Amino acid sequence: MLNSARLLVLLEIARRGSIVAAARTLHLSPSAVSHQLARLEQELGVALVERAPQSLRLTAAGQRLAEHAQAIADLMAEARDEARGHAAGEAGVLRLGFFASSGLELLPRALSAFATRRPHVELELILGQPHELVPDLESGTLDAAVVFEHPLDPWCRQAAVDVEMLFDEPPLVVVGPGHRLGRGTPVRLAALEGETWIGTRGGDTGEPVLERACAAEGFLPRVRCRSDHYQVTINLARAGMGIALVPALGLGDTAGVRVCRLDHPRLHRRIGVATRATNQNPLLRAFLTELRSAAAEVSTLLEPYRV
Repeated sequence: MLNSARLLVLLEIARRGSIVAAARTLHLSPSAVSHQLARLEQELGVALVERAPQSLRLTAAGQRLAEHAQAIADLMAEARDEARGHAAGEAGVLRLGFFASSGLELLPRALSAFATRRPHVELELILGQPHELVPDLESGTLDAAVVFEHPLDPWCRQAAVDVEMLFDEPPLVVVGPGHRLGRGTPVRLAALEGETWIGTRGGDTGEPVLERACAAEGFLPRVRCRSDHYQVTINLARAGMGIALVPALGLGDTAGVRVCRLDHPRLHRRIGVATRATNQNPLLRAFLTELRSAAAEVSTLLEPYRV
């Protein structure tokens, strides 16, 4: 292996034209520079400079090696600058997981501010449910995951994962324009017995929270269709196919439907961010700052939907 320090000595000799000038630039003695040059020639088995009483010039082999040394010096400078950029949180890669409805308002707000301040950071975004994202977070594939948790359907926390809850998201009932429910007084779940529902498929437990909540009220909901895409459930409610339980972040386009507040103590979602305690990515802290700020803004926007 070539010694990079000796290559840089050769490079300075090529730049300055003498051992004395190179020694001055490198803050070494001329004898130290001569020694490093001699060692390099000995290692390679080829003369790198042509010495004369009053001059010194590089041989063809020396000139070519100096060109390689310049390329190595440039690469080392680039690596140094990149590492410093990583340390300062100005460059690097941040891999984020998120659930679909957080991508409508919450995550775009956070990422817009983050990317504006750090245009050289590469972002990788992975869509999935919390139970799908957390294993990737644990394995190191993700740096953070925006997640939710239902009080009626908590997911198993792992010791390696920290979860910071940001705000509670109110549940809403979406109905067609001709439905008996109005926009004013919050409705209780028990008053919706007998309705036809557009439901969801549920999380990793396989039992949707709607069924759990209705069972606690003493009835089972009649579910006509299931979809985890809230715009689908809203569109079906608009067409009069049933009523839909939709978290506030998933509202999207509500033209042609009525949105009713639901008075229930445990049907809300808790929105948070999961991280790995051992993660040393300096970009993570900056992202979490932007996410907290965006969460505060979104939580304020959701205030009219709260009971």
